[in-house]
Amino acid sequence: MSVTSSTVPFYQRHDEELLTLSDVAEILKTPENTLRWWRQVGKGPQFFKIGRRLVTTAGDVRQFTREQRLAARPLIPEPRRY
Repeated sequence: MSVTSSTVPFYQRHDEELLTLSDVAEILKTPENTLRWWRQVGKGPQFFKIGRRLVTTAGDVRQFTREQRLAARPLIPEPRRY
């Protein structure tokens, strides 16, 4: 039985595994056009080209999601009000 990358859960993928734009859109639950826009404005995971194909790595997607999660938290908690 062969295992394709689409059957392997994202958390089990190797950091250097290449992912296509559609793979990342599915993982992030984001439209492909949003990913294209993020790439144009310098946001989102780091994509690069191999030939004509636009790819990124699973590690880059993990890093992007980690950065987004940390950016959503305030660095200094708000003081308690008594």
